[in-house]
Amino acid sequence: MTSMPPDAGRARGRWMLVALFALFFGTVFGAGVLRFAGWQPAGHKNNGEMLQPPSDARQIVPRLADGQPYAWQPGERIWRIVVAPPADCAADCLKLAQDLDKVWRLFGHNADKVEILWIGPLPGGAPATEARRQLQASPELLAALPRLQDPKGVPVYVIDPHGFVILRYPPGFDAGGLYKDVAKLLKLI
Repeated sequence: MTSMPPDAGRARGRWMLVALFALFFGTVFGAGVLRFAGWQPAGHKNNGEMLQPPSDARQIVPRLADGQPYAWQPGERIWRIVVAPPADCAADCLKLAQDLDKVWRLFGHNADKVEILWIGPLPGGAPATEARRQLQASPELLAALPRLQDPKGVPVYVIDPHGFVILRYPPGFDAGGLYKDVAKLLKLI
């Protein structure tokens, strides 16, 4: 039976300890570099633009098209997809209304936790969606939607259950990205 001299065993143990130390602190250092460089895994990125800071619409009481007040009701945990098209929007708004109807239908059993708020008149031929609430345009509500007047078209916003405008989608956005983002948000509650 051969045995190692005590110094060789001790040296091997030290190298093992140094290797474990380097492995642990190397991964911590690597994670820190990635974190402070701004890198995020693809699963943690939004398709829409996260508004920092979010716009606060809690104190605004929008009015439905029939004049009744629309309450935010945070206890019901309803997410809102908001559209505020200009008055002269026709074909683009019709396509947007159809896309939002498809997105809403994709939520399936969670569809009752999402509402579409359409500010202003609906385009002719827009699909009838039970989740859509038509609101009257009010200066306060329109002011709560950042960069609303976009020359490229109509942006879309997501408002959380408490009344904060948290996401903005630029004109011509991918409706699938809106679905993915809101589906992630629905899992939070």
